Order: sequence, then structure tokens, then C-alpha cells
Amino acid sequence: MKIRLASPLTIDSIVDGPGLRTVIWAQGCNHKCKGCHNPSTHDFSGGFKVDVKDIIDEIKKLKLQRGITLSGGEPFEQPDPLIKICKEAKKLGLDIWAYSGYTFEQLIDTKNPRYFKWKSLLENIDTLVDGKFIESKKSLLLKFRGSSNQRIIDVQKSLKLKKAVLHLEYIENMDIAK
Repeated sequence: MKIRLASPLTIDSIVDGPGLRTVIWAQGCNHKCKGCHNPSTHDFSGGFKVDVKDIIDEIKKLKLQRGITLSGGEPFEQPDPLIKICKEAKKLGLDIWAYSGYTFEQLIDTKNPRYFKWKSLLENIDTLVDGKFIESKKSLLLKFRGSSNQRIIDVQKSLKLKKAVLHLEYIENMDIAK
């Protein structure tokens, strides 16, 4: 199984979630948010394909990382390979963050034809930063988010309750969109 990446893995990120993290940059995004800091990741035919096994092998070599982060592009456009990667990362005791332009509510909408794949990916994610980047709500003071409408969600609690539960310890400005 292959995944299309926008760039090689970032091994030592300190801005894509708490602690030292490895970031997987998925290629392809339909959101095309104005002011996106990764516009080169939008084209679904851009980037390059990598065997999922190769990514898992890289993750197995990690020593100091707290977790992995799925970013991009839009990770939820490639759920199958990311589910496989996340399951292996979980076995290694790594926590998993994901950034998505979709909201949690969109991802768990049972009427969506991609619901089952998206839910399977969510089941392997600990924290979701959801919502499109909105340039007018951009702030460099926000921790782990680009714009104040984006939420930092405890995915496992949210799946149980079937509603978004915020990770309050990561949100310093409580003026985000409800």
C-alpha cells in the first residue's frame, strides 16, 4: 500500500502538537484555504508516493518522539494508508495528532459516503485540530492552531459522546467558534 506525501517526514517538530513529534505531510487538499501555509500540498497529483511500510520502518526508529502528527494537505483524503500507519504508531506507544480542514462534525456525519473510513481513522487519533484555516482569524499567538476558529479536540472522548470535546489544556484563547 502506498501513500502520496507532499514532502519527506519531518522528524523533530516542536510546533505540530506537544513534545517532539514526527510529521507525515499528506499530499492533496480540496479545502484550498486562503492564506494556507502549505499551498504546494493542494494538488492531488503532486508530491510523491511512498510505501506505507517504509514510513512505518522510519517510525519504528524513533527514540525521543512523543508522537506523530498527520498534516498536509488533507490527511482524511488518504484514510487507508494513514490508518495502517497510525495502528503501528499506537503499538509503539506514540500519541497521534491530526490536522484537518474538515470539522469533527463533518468527519462523523453518517450520511457522508466516506464516514466509515474517516471514523476508522479517527479511532486511531488522539487529538484533532479541526476546521479550515481562516485568514481573518489568524493569530501567531495561538498554540498548535493557525486560526481561532480551529478547535483542538480530544478525539476518543468525542467519539464516545458523539460530540466535540475540547482539549482545554491546549487552548489559551477561549474565544473560538463553538
